Amino acid sequence: MGKPGNTGILRVIRATQYSAQGLAQAWRHEAAFRQELIAFVLLFPVALWLGQTLVEKAILLGAGLVVLMVELLNSAIEASVDRHGSERHELSGRAKDMGSAAVMLSLVLWLLVWGTIAWERVVS
Repeated sequence: MGKPGNTGILRVIRATQYSAQGLAQAWRHEAAFRQELIAFVLLFPVALWLGQTLVEKAILLGAGLVVLMVELLNSAIEASVDRHGSERHELSGRAKDMGSAAVMLSLVLWLLVWGTIAWERVVS
């Protein structure tokens, strides 16, 4: 059951506010998120030029959005682990390392998508 008084359009408005706060916090506190967002913004017009179809454009942009989403999740994991305590613990390290690995794989996907579509454009 949902929270009392948090239904309908009010729930959507509050959820949007929380999401905006999350993006602002990521921008303020996470250098990697800032770097990836700047790269996404700079590559946005390139994606529109490079993609020959709407699907290609969506894939190019979607791969960048995946990186941003995974970075947000990784940052959330790190913040949760850090809130729990500053002492070193194997599970804390594992959680942070796995989050970092997820970001790395999303970056590989981004490069793979861009490299493949750019290769097709140059070779064809």
